[in-house]
Amino acid sequence: MNQVDEFNRAKSRMAGDIKSVIADGEDLLKAAADVSGEGFAVAREKFGEQLASARARLAGASRTAVEKTRKTAAATDRYVHGNPWTSIGIAGAAGLLLGFIAARR
Repeated sequence: MNQVDEFNRAKSRMAGDIKSVIADGEDLLKAAADVSGEGFAVAREKFGEQLASARARLAGASRTAVEKTRKTAAATDRYVHGNPWTSIGIAGAAGLLLGFIAARR
């Protein structure tokens, strides 16, 4: 459950970063429309900083997600190799359930 909470927090941060990038992009466009050299440079610098921050957070979240996925895959692999018949039963039950759901549609 902790991984789900961490993912949701990361998703919320990313959504906030994207909103900030969009708002800064709008400021940049407004400054470009005025063609004010100083205003344009400030808006462009702020936009660049926000974009770099969003990219860094995305890279960090991606690394965390990939690492957790690898750990989960390794744990699943160990379980399947340690309990092959149980795994086959679970997979069969899941397949029957999906087949039943698909047939009802």
